[in-house]
Amino acid sequence: MKIKILILLFLFPITDQERFQQQRENLVKEHLIPQGIKDKAVLEAMRKVERHLMVPKDVQRYAYEDRPLPIGKGQTISQPFIVAFMTQAIKPKPGMKVLEIGTGSGYQAAVLAEIVDEVYTIETVEPLAERARETLTEMGYDNIHFRVGDGYHGWEEHAPFDAIIVTAAPEEIPPRLVEQLKEGGKMVIPVGPSANQHLKLIEKKKNGKITTKELLPVRFVPFTRRKQ
Repeated sequence: MKIKILILLFLFPITDQERFQQQRENLVKEHLIPQGIKDKAVLEAMRKVERHLMVPKDVQRYAYEDRPLPIGKGQTISQPFIVAFMTQAIKPKPGMKVLEIGTGSGYQAAVLAEIVDEVYTIETVEPLAERARETLTEMGYDNIHFRVGDGYHGWEEHAPFDAIIVTAAPEEIPPRLVEQLKEGGKMVIPVGPSANQHLKLIEKKKNGKITTKELLPVRFVPFTRRKQ
C-alpha cells in the first residue's frame, strides 16, 4: 500500500495550495478543537484563511504551526489559537460590525471578515497597515475597512460597534473603546505589562453597566500610541 501511495504522489504531486489546505485542516483538528474552540463559524474561518500569505516568505513553512511569527517592525502575527479564541469570545455572526485595534498582518481581520458583515481595522504602523491592505485586497476581502492611526481613540465615525477586538496590550482599558461599544456589545482585550498580561472580556449590558471577566494569561506586544 505504501508503495502505491508513493507512486501516486510521484505521478500526481501535491500542490502548494493542497499542502497548505491540509495543514490548515490539521491545525483545526490537532490544536484548535482540542483547546476548546467549538464555534463552527470560527473553525470554518480558520480552515479558510490563508495565513501563509500574511507572513514573510522565509517563515511561510511555519504558517500553520500554532505559534506567533515575526512580520517586521517589531510586530508578530498572533498564534492561531489566540485568534480563534478571541474571535469565539465575541460570539461573531452575520450582521455584526466589528472594530479591530492593531491590524498587524491582517490575519485577525480576515478571520472576522469570513463571519461578520463589516470589519473596521486600525493600525498605528503605516508600513504594516499598507501591506495588510494590499494582501487582504488581493485575497478578495471587500468588507474590511482600513485606517492608519491611534487605535486608543477607536473609530468614532463608525461607532457604535457590536464587538471590538484589541490585538496589543495597553496597561489599562482605553475608555474611548468602551464608549464605542453598543449596548449588549463585547470587547476582548489583553491588559497589563508584558510580564503580567491577562485577556479580558468586557461586556456592555443593556442597561449600560460594564462587566469585566478575565479569560486567560497571555503575552501580546505592547499597545503602541501613534505620535502626533
